[in-house]
Amino acid sequence: MSGRYAGKTVVVTGSGKQKGLGQGILQRFADEGAHCVVSDLAIGEEEEAVAEELRGRGAEVATIACDVSDAAQCQALVDQTVEAFGAVDIFVNNAGIGFMMKPLLDVDPADWATVIGVNLSGAFYCTQAAARAMVASGKGGRIINIASQAAKTAFPHLPAYVSSKHGMIGLTRASAVELGAHGITVNAVCPNHVTTGLGAQQNEYFSKLLGFETVEAYIANMSTKNPMGRPGLASDTAAACAWLASDDAFYVTGEAINVSGGEEMH
Repeated sequence: MSGRYAGKTVVVTGSGKQKGLGQGILQRFADEGAHCVVSDLAIGEEEEAVAEELRGRGAEVATIACDVSDAAQCQALVDQTVEAFGAVDIFVNNAGIGFMMKPLLDVDPADWATVIGVNLSGAFYCTQAAARAMVASGKGGRIINIASQAAKTAFPHLPAYVSSKHGMIGLTRASAVELGAHGITVNAVCPNHVTTGLGAQQNEYFSKLLGFETVEAYIANMSTKNPMGRPGLASDTAAACAWLASDDAFYVTGEAINVSGGEEMH
């Protein structure tokens, strides 16, 4: 298959859900010729359907289950990818939990640990495993962390999520400092709200919290506050990932790039 990423392999965690952000990222890479690894907590009918859609775009696809909160499973994900395709060229830390929405004073320690375990520790475990393979290959690579507008700005009722995403920016920078010598760049993408399955849960919660009569009214209000006049799309984040993985972005590392239509500017 031809394309900018022909012969390259991309792994995206948390990518097995229909209309999810991970699926959107893989679709972009599939369209540009990459081998794709669909990974999620479990591989079932929905995850296989995501893989089959990518095959329809001409991509070679593997499906690999991975609980990113388990370091051993993250290492196995990378090992199985190398076994299937020979290398890990691009690794996207996309798996995340954002549906535990409670006031700060009501957050249970177990809920806090679960969110941090997936969103931050999971990104660390996968970064470490992917970087080991990239260093061993001697060819460098790209690691891309899907952070959030919540990595730059705090939001109510999301203390663990906001903290984990701020921490992901620190992980991005710390990784970039150490891995640059190996030709590995590490960057973060910070999207504003994208109405995926996770985003829909947040829409429902915050529309009620903020007193909107309907979810549609909440989304319309969100759009009016955005300079570009709409919430984000999965394709917006995917385009940023495709650029960061390209040769054009080789000298860009340690950055946290907003993809927010101007909603977030720092």
